[in-house]
Amino acid sequence: MTETMILIPGRTNEQGTALNKGKFKQEYQTETAMLDINTDEMKRLGLEEGDQVRLSNEVGETVVTCRGKKPEDLPNGVLFIPYGPPTTHLMSGETYGSGMPVSKHMEVTIEKIAVK
Repeated sequence: MTETMILIPGRTNEQGTALNKGKFKQEYQTETAMLDINTDEMKRLGLEEGDQVRLSNEVGETVVTCRGKKPEDLPNGVLFIPYGPPTTHLMSGETYGSGMPVSKHMEVTIEKIAVK
């Protein structure tokens, strides 16, 4: 099952702490590959904590791991992911003169990856 949702990348405390240790360290790589999704949405989409999903848009695609968030912390239809290597696969080079690629409110398709 695929679903179109809004992805909002941002910063997390865990990402910042891991970044200070180095971008190539496992702690940073793991944190930046975690996708926060409302637990009600997870149930609706047949996802469980730790499932891998493919996010894709007109720019590219990436594979990340689901992490449930309470509905009061993350609304339906919205996904959150810490900035990092996976998010760069979804961002275009457009900056609108800001120097930072546009990354907020990206429309993405989420699809569970079949476990073999």
